[in-house]
Amino acid sequence: QLQLVESGGGLVQPGGSLRLSCAASGFTLDYYAIGWFRQAPGKEREGVSCINFSDSNTYYADSVKGRFTISRDNAKNTVYLQMNSLKPEDTAVYDCAAAPTMPGFCTVVAGSPVAYDYWGQGTQVTVSS
Repeated sequence: QLQLVESGGGLVQPGGSLRLSCAASGFTLDYYAIGWFRQAPGKEREGVSCINFSDSNTYYADSVKGRFTISRDNAKNTVYLQMNSLKPEDTAVYDCAAAPTMPGFCTVVAGSPVAYDYWGQGTQVTVSS
């Protein structure tokens, strides 16, 4: 059974950091691109970041560039999203998603939810003082 499980969310003060994890089971991430999305109440889902295992390309939304870093651990079949300098507007449910990889995926379709085949259950991130 193909499954993605997110963890690492929580409550953090503005300026703080969190690291989200997206662990895959039932398939190897070597042949997939992984995207992180977020959705705040009343807002559309936003593509935050992407990493393509085939060409190592990455993507970041302008809203998180310079603050978030996506990385992978092949041995653990896990992708991480390190989030620093968090702001209240980063508050949302964060999901990871997987799509069969192709060259340029994270450049062309990273922020499009319909491009992904498998989704995790989401983890809540709340940035508040």
